[in-house]
Amino acid sequence: MNTFTYFYPVKTFFGEGAARSNLPDLLAKYGQNVMLAYGGGSVKRAGIFDEIKTILEAAGKTVTEFGGIMPNPTYAKVQEGAALAREKNIELIIALGGGSVIDACKIISAQAKLHEDIWKFEYDSGGQPTDFIPIGAVVTAFGTGAEQNNGAVITNTDKMLKAPLWGAFYDFAILDTGYTMTMPQKQVISGAFDSLSHCMETYLGTPRSENLSDEINEAVMRNIIKNIRRTVTDPQDRFARSELIWAAAMAENGILKIGKVTDFQCHMIEHQLGAYTDCNHGQGLAVLHSVLYRHIYKEDTARFAHMAQTVWGLSAEGKTEEELAIAGVEALAEFIKEIGLPTKFSEMGIGADTDFRAIADSTVITKGCCKRLTADEIFEILQECL
Repeated sequence: MNTFTYFYPVKTFFGEGAARSNLPDLLAKYGQNVMLAYGGGSVKRAGIFDEIKTILEAAGKTVTEFGGIMPNPTYAKVQEGAALAREKNIELIIALGGGSVIDACKIISAQAKLHEDIWKFEYDSGGQPTDFIPIGAVVTAFGTGAEQNNGAVITNTDKMLKAPLWGAFYDFAILDTGYTMTMPQKQVISGAFDSLSHCMETYLGTPRSENLSDEINEAVMRNIIKNIRRTVTDPQDRFARSELIWAAAMAENGILKIGKVTDFQCHMIEHQLGAYTDCNHGQGLAVLHSVLYRHIYKEDTARFAHMAQTVWGLSAEGKTEEELAIAGVEALAEFIKEIGLPTKFSEMGIGADTDFRAIADSTVITKGCCKRLTADEIFEILQECL
């Protein structure tokens, strides 16, 4: 393993009824003015919004609503939230929803305290914000594990970039299994696949030798695969759901990344695909992963072969290392089909008229990938996904 410093500030409350049990006491630590941020309104239809708002008001808080955060949150929406936070003198932001709401609030928290444009501050000046409005997350849609770190993926429509920004860590995160039971099944599966993707992108980074972080990762990946299958069979399986929620958190709380330089090349390609198509993140990853891995597995057959055995349970008997490696990639492809995720862009409504050349040319090339791809290779991969 590489040398590392590990820091984890997010206090996590997990389980059925976690919001009702813990939020009232938590609120006593913060000021009166609270922003309650959410997405398209599903939390209102499910009654979750009213429950959280009632808890806030019972604690004597003045609640400012900030809704309409879209699935791929835009930079303009973040700036709108920051302006509202400043106007209302917000002292705590509660993100109620999934990864998009949770990511947006990290940057709203930072931008509201920053006297310059945060995109320019981070990308042009190389700065990192240090002053934040405190934030707490009540997770209703899992998969991204966004509540576990301070990174956010934001779409800058002016620049045609879907890219990371760094904001606040959450003071606390509430993972209430009951709230996630309101998620549509399609969203559950695509979110859980995003968790698996996070694990694979971490596992296939460097170093590519057996180490504790990767052995924990193997267990998390097996758990996700098993519990996605259980959820497909029985969408109301609350135990499987709770396992997937915790697996999503484990994938992004830093434990699996200790001592690693991560890969995340597939994520970088999908981010730019999302910038140009506004597609579903988990579905985009599902289409890309197998095609990408068919392109790169020969650069590290030993690692792919090891994952085939330890994660997918394939036998090495009668196979060369390369044959075992590609068998693992094909096991992933078959799993994606099995759980009903798309395997082609056409299944997502993404056609040949999409500007794949621009997507490829603007994709970030990651240093942790076993092969340093060129823009032309990324363009080829995108074409193969049609």
